[in-house]
Amino acid sequence: MKTLTLTKPDDWHLHLRTGAVLNAVLPHTAHRFARAVIMPNLKPPVTTIAQALDYRAEILNAVPADTGFTPLMTLYLTQTTTLATVRQAAECEHVLGFKLYPAGATTNSDAGVNDIRALYPVFEEMQTYDVPLLIHGEVNDERYDIFDRERVFIEHYLQDISVQFPSLRIVLEHVTTEDAVAFVEASSSTIAATITPQHLLFNRNAMLVGGIKPHFYCLPVLKREHHRQALLKAATSGNARFFLGTDSAPHFTHLKETSCGCAGCFSAPLALELYAEAFEQANALDKLEGFASFFGADFYRLPRNQTAITLSKREWQVPDAYDVAGRTLTPLLAGQVLNWRIESLS
Repeated sequence: MKTLTLTKPDDWHLHLRTGAVLNAVLPHTAHRFARAVIMPNLKPPVTTIAQALDYRAEILNAVPADTGFTPLMTLYLTQTTTLATVRQAAECEHVLGFKLYPAGATTNSDAGVNDIRALYPVFEEMQTYDVPLLIHGEVNDERYDIFDRERVFIEHYLQDISVQFPSLRIVLEHVTTEDAVAFVEASSSTIAATITPQHLLFNRNAMLVGGIKPHFYCLPVLKREHHRQALLKAATSGNARFFLGTDSAPHFTHLKETSCGCAGCFSAPLALELYAEAFEQANALDKLEGFASFFGADFYRLPRNQTAITLSKREWQVPDAYDVAGRTLTPLLAGQVLNWRIESLS
């Protein structure tokens, strides 16, 4: 049996929701990852330190006792975020940074930012206090094709932000294009990116060919094959500014399989296994530990984990669905067979 042992990794981009959904999905992450950056796009959004600490307490209450999982909290940037809030975040050991959602760009982003440049004083304060900025890097403008919105965001906003605030640590979340890869590679060490398993493994054919596949629909959407190849090359390159972020985003099955389905792939139950599949396809399993376990922690200036996780090369079938109080969550690749699975934790 072929095995692969890694320093236990972290998930640098995760959606957990609240209540019954949180309780159902968190164990999948906690058994695979030591820490995760928790996204703040709840209803209402997590915009204050007090809200973040309350949410953190709810998460900790749901953590399986044998995992030692640690949530890393973020605050939701709005048009009215204050400089005082930035300073409070810098002083709070449990808050990692701020998340910028362009208004309307993705799930629960209605309270997001309409005028990014008006937030430059906030970015200046974040730079001063070394508080990272996490960005959903898409414009929400009907003039631009949905497949171009990441590139347009980089050209219209991110290039200027990186020039105006050269010391601000920025993570361009869930990158999907060769344009984003090229931007990160050409930027300074203060700019990094997360990459999801679905964007490493699939192009837009997976979502569109042979009928609409709603469980492949996420934002930013899957792109052309040459973009996927660029992401895979970046992830397996050993470049420390690309690291793991699943963007696992649970939505009830009936809300995905509808005439206006939610955006998000629920990958938590098989996330690490999917990354192993992708890296093996690229003949780069030796690069997985850096991408999954080291680079994100180093960028965020956190200690690397000391425990280990082992995957084995043996087939298993992804469940068709997971029950949540009488409703279901359908995982990515439901019912399909994968070649890697978790063997042991230590």
